[in-house]
Amino acid sequence: MGNNKRQLVYCVFFSLLVCRSNKSPWVCLTCSSVHCGRYVNGHAKKHYEDAQIPLTNHKKSEKQDKAQHTVCMDCSSYSTYCYRCDDFVVNDTKLGLVQKVREHLQNLENSAFTTDRHRKRKLLENSSLNSKLLKVNGSTAAICATGLRNLGNTCFMNAILQSLSNIEQFCCYFKELPAVELRNGKTAGRRTYHTRSQGDSNVSLVEEFRKTLCALWQGSQTAFSPESLFYVVWKIMPNFRGYQQQDAHEFMRYLLDHLHLELQGGFNGVSRSAILQENSTLSASNKCCINGASTVVTAIFGGVLQNEVNCLICGTESRKFDPFLDLSLDIPSQFRSKRSKNQENGPVCSLRDCLRSFTDLEELDETELYMCHKCKKKQKSTKKFWIQKLPKVLCLHLKRFHWTAYLRNKVDTYVEFPLRGLDMKCYLLEPENSGPDNCLYDLAAVVVHHGSGVGSGHYTAYATHEGRWFHFNDSTVTLTDEETVVKAKAYILFYVERQAKAGSDKL
Repeated sequence: MGNNKRQLVYCVFFSLLVCRSNKSPWVCLTCSSVHCGRYVNGHAKKHYEDAQIPLTNHKKSEKQDKAQHTVCMDCSSYSTYCYRCDDFVVNDTKLGLVQKVREHLQNLENSAFTTDRHRKRKLLENSSLNSKLLKVNGSTAAICATGLRNLGNTCFMNAILQSLSNIEQFCCYFKELPAVELRNGKTAGRRTYHTRSQGDSNVSLVEEFRKTLCALWQGSQTAFSPESLFYVVWKIMPNFRGYQQQDAHEFMRYLLDHLHLELQGGFNGVSRSAILQENSTLSASNKCCINGASTVVTAIFGGVLQNEVNCLICGTESRKFDPFLDLSLDIPSQFRSKRSKNQENGPVCSLRDCLRSFTDLEELDETELYMCHKCKKKQKSTKKFWIQKLPKVLCLHLKRFHWTAYLRNKVDTYVEFPLRGLDMKCYLLEPENSGPDNCLYDLAAVVVHHGSGVGSGHYTAYATHEGRWFHFNDSTVTLTDEETVVKAKAYILFYVERQAKAGSDKL
């Protein structure tokens, strides 16, 4: 990329104006041209594909051979992507050229051309804002949702955060917590792109999570950068250090577990659990204790499973109760053949099929022999799950990634799911003790994985807020409709317990 700052700045705006979009700009590290990402109009990918077309002149130079235009950089988050590998780049050249480009782009923000850049960006943002207006009951309303900047393969985190921010009771609890300032003036607001610890030991996941949730629904059109939260994640969850793509479900479990542990421990002498107990909206009957005292995490996401194991030799029955924050559901094997979006033939897998597979009686194989206390040795047995207690928010994880030999492949099957009226009564241990509407759930959010592998691809989320559906794609937030949501190949589904009686179709 050239060193002329003026040329680069004009190049950015020229490309954006040609595309007529100011979203997701990516700069080609071969020629410095800037185009929009694949989730806008896909011009950056088209630029790469056009460069791969064989030249008519067979005597092309060695320089032309090498100019493949395969690597580009996000102008907002400075993450680097290789189209040939179809994956993000986490290493650098021996001369550190990628880092130099990243620093060069950062320096442009404080260059002599900042004024000109902001003026043109304002024009583009105003145009973008106009496109975000819609008619609601005859009046014009604007999107109040805020996107999250991608800090380098952090789409997995962004999708989970946006989903949780749209679970009203959970989000409101954290937003109402008193603010606690931990970061000092030297580190506050600093961008962190390195992987080494900064030496801060006094960090709070609850506090940074609270700040992030507060920022997401303030009506700002500028994407929020969750750098402080990501820094805390690095500190307390070593598995997520670095800029590699991570699994969204694994991150969600780590996040909820660590929020639960910190809330249990209290903060600055004030027990967060005590605040929970004073919260009248979370009654004692709705609490589910996982690893000790209840918190808002277990009060909202916590349920209880009954695990029944029967010895096939002597008939001895063993029962065990297991708390859960989410249920991981297999996609039945008869539906696992890869299905394209336009494929109409063949049976359609439904969420009911996945739930039935989870709760059906199963005979354990030779590798899972049950230690029968009556027979006093391992025996063949059957296993069955019942739901003893349903949570207020039912989180369902579809197991789309499976190990085959030495590879972890993705099950790309479309799973049909309801937007409202998911009836869980038939999966309960004692359904007769539940009211007619106590087992009905309505969809609040969906996390979707785009791509072929767990270590690559991209995560986005759909969520409903005040009756409208939004699509959250990192810094880009767009209005969408129910028809689009139900076509998504869901990875994680968040269902909220229905509070008021309303007529709707059941699953």
